[in-house]
Amino acid sequence: MRYLLFIGLYIALAAYAVTDVLNRGRQEYFGMHRTLWIAIIILAPYLGAIIWIGLNMRGGGNNARPQPRAPDDDPDYLRWLRQQERRKKDGQ
Repeated sequence: MRYLLFIGLYIALAAYAVTDVLNRGRQEYFGMHRTLWIAIIILAPYLGAIIWIGLNMRGGGNNARPQPRAPDDDPDYLRWLRQQERRKKDGQ
């Protein structure tokens, strides 16, 4: 019965880590291709998944995608609005 707990924990950790690798948009993380990461996670029980989760918690992957800006926060959009206002004033 105790072995089932260890197997279940390994399956849960590996499933989480592999899913996390696959859901990220890039092909390389921490200098290795993602298929290599999946192999490490599956072939190194517990250790591979713990390393992957630990590296991501440290933030070493720098995988953050740029968040979309609201129009009021986007300098390009504000510049475009000012240009449109000037064109309207010049045209009248």
